[in-house]
Amino acid sequence: MTLTNFIFAHSWVFIALPLPALVYWLLPPPPPTVIVNENDALYLPAYAALLNQNESADYDSSSLPKRRWLFALAIIIWCLLIITAARPQWLGEPIALPVSGRDLLLAVDISGSMSEEDMVISNRVVDRLTAVKAVAGDFIERRIGDRVGLILFGQQAYLQAPLTFDRKTVRTLLFEAAIGLAGRETAVGDSIGLAVKRLRTRAAMNPDQLPPVLILLTDGANTAGVIAPQKAAELAAAAKIRIYTIGIGAEPRGFGLLLGNNPLDEETLTSIANLTGGRYFRARDVQELQRIYALLDQIEPVASDQTHWRPFKELFAWPLALALLLSIVLTRLVMLNKT
Repeated sequence: MTLTNFIFAHSWVFIALPLPALVYWLLPPPPPTVIVNENDALYLPAYAALLNQNESADYDSSSLPKRRWLFALAIIIWCLLIITAARPQWLGEPIALPVSGRDLLLAVDISGSMSEEDMVISNRVVDRLTAVKAVAGDFIERRIGDRVGLILFGQQAYLQAPLTFDRKTVRTLLFEAAIGLAGRETAVGDSIGLAVKRLRTRAAMNPDQLPPVLILLTDGANTAGVIAPQKAAELAAAAKIRIYTIGIGAEPRGFGLLLGNNPLDEETLTSIANLTGGRYFRARDVQELQRIYALLDQIEPVASDQTHWRPFKELFAWPLALALLLSIVLTRLVMLNKT
């Protein structure tokens, strides 16, 4: 801490310091006596005594040093009041604040089909949702400066985490998601509609902010909900929300391939992305999913600028309290000298 941490918020107030001297020199002197009228609204005996002490016959040459002390005390009180009005402050060390980046929502499918075990992490076969948690969790952690939120959807869509700078909490809530928690079916359109509602409100409040982004990850087609994915995408496009869609899941093999058993609706996901200015990605394994999220970091980079804020502590109470105390002392001394 140095003196550079000490500032006055309203330093221009110091131009009023010579005001009492200007009043003394420029205005005519007060009358020799103060006439007290019983109809006066307010009477301050100490102030009257201070006005009349220079003209009173009760004062002799021996009282001159006392009057000088009273005059000096009045000047000190005036200076303290000026310092109070200038708002002295003590600045703390600069604190880096999260930059105001973009609003980014993750919409993750937790329908029944996400329990399919066709992903491999560290030579261990895991279900699709576990793979998404591992990769998307790291993606969330990297989004420093963005407000990140989480939507989980199955048969219904609900907001698990509102837009926030607290990436750690969003990541934790993603890891706590369970398959089937929102139903066994897939409401792709409703998840987009919910995202549009949240992002559109934020965009209206912050028109100068970077365009909001929705990253939607699913392994199936729209089989539930009240709004069609295409209609929801049109609403997103009107609100200038970019949607990146990710289709996850290994290619069908064996009888599944012969029967054309691939529930993923890539055509609809591609249409949603193209309509909103985003892109569609296909993740057949964890490595592809990692590359997709790394690419999204490049396409929608976090803001690089940082803002800093210096906390401050108001100190005006100290000179104000001292001025009040000295005013009481001055009043008492004037009254004693008068008597």
